[in-house]
Amino acid sequence: MRSVLMLLFALLAVPAQALELKPFSASYTADWKQLPVSGTAERRLKALDDGRWELAFEASMLVASLNETSTFKVDGDTFLPQTYRFERSGLGKGKVVEQRFDWQAKQVVGSDRGDPISLPLNRGLLDKSTYQLALQHDVAAGETAMSYQVLDGDEIETYDFRVLGEEEVNTKAGRLDAIKVERVRDPTQSKRETILWFAKDWGYLLVRLHQVENDGKQYEIMLEEGSVDGRPVKGN
Repeated sequence: MRSVLMLLFALLAVPAQALELKPFSASYTADWKQLPVSGTAERRLKALDDGRWELAFEASMLVASLNETSTFKVDGDTFLPQTYRFERSGLGKGKVVEQRFDWQAKQVVGSDRGDPISLPLNRGLLDKSTYQLALQHDVAAGETAMSYQVLDGDEIETYDFRVLGEEEVNTKAGRLDAIKVERVRDPTQSKRETILWFAKDWGYLLVRLHQVENDGKQYEIMLEEGSVDGRPVKGN
């Protein structure tokens, strides 16, 4: 019994595994199904000189553009968002969201379409960009059901996901073995659908995303080329 208790205490004393991030860059084709013109998208993660990381996503086509950038720090196994900015133009009204995460004051401040944001900040809260890295990390760790607290505009939402299984994705970089993940939503509250595919052999890089909006409009990005930690992505 004593040896069992000692083993248990030893396991409990093991610190949480630190996140291991690898810089990446990826370019995608972006397809709005209801529009005759396709576009392009770029997604990249890089380390900054001050100890922060930056995750950026850009998508553009003839009549619309979208830019999303977040900075964050890593503390053990936890992402700590620092700043977030989202800007969309074209396809109706434009939209700008800015957020700053003050961990000393434990407060988020910013603006959403010009309206001020001020919310309490607790460890575990993520922005709409950084949670994607948390999801990528948890899928790589073998998790099959994930839940995140995400600051969506001026509200804190719960984002739930589940792994659907493995699936091969045909990209311009070749055929890639991927983990297929679904955003879980209440069908009585929303008709939106989001499916993501993460490449198993390439740091679980996002290689495909398919989304259906409430009005039935569909959007998809598919990997064209990419690199993970300086290695070009190559499939079978």
